[in-house]
Amino acid sequence: MDLAMATAPKLAFEYIVKEPNYCGGKAAIGATRVRVNNVVFLHKEGKTIDEIRVEYPDLTHAQVYAALAYYHDHKDEIEAELAAEDQAAEDFERRKAELLAKRAGR
Repeated sequence: MDLAMATAPKLAFEYIVKEPNYCGGKAAIGATRVRVNNVVFLHKEGKTIDEIRVEYPDLTHAQVYAALAYYHDHKDEIEAELAAEDQAAEDFERRKAELLAKRAGR
């Protein structure tokens, strides 16, 4: 049996770039610096493709769809990025509240 025939083909995402020195190594739409997780976040909030394009007017419909296609093929990766960003935002808000409480107690 030919092993090349048994190996699934690698999927390519025409508009998606994932390189260590571009957008922190996170999957992004090439030449835009818009990360896939930014598009997914808006989509999960119920935004339509056209509404996402209002937020990122330089994106084409094809680029938005490519980001969503990448997400569906790399769900664990993108969900982990979204969770990490949520946690970072929560940590920031907690630290801010602690700082404001200290200032109020002076």
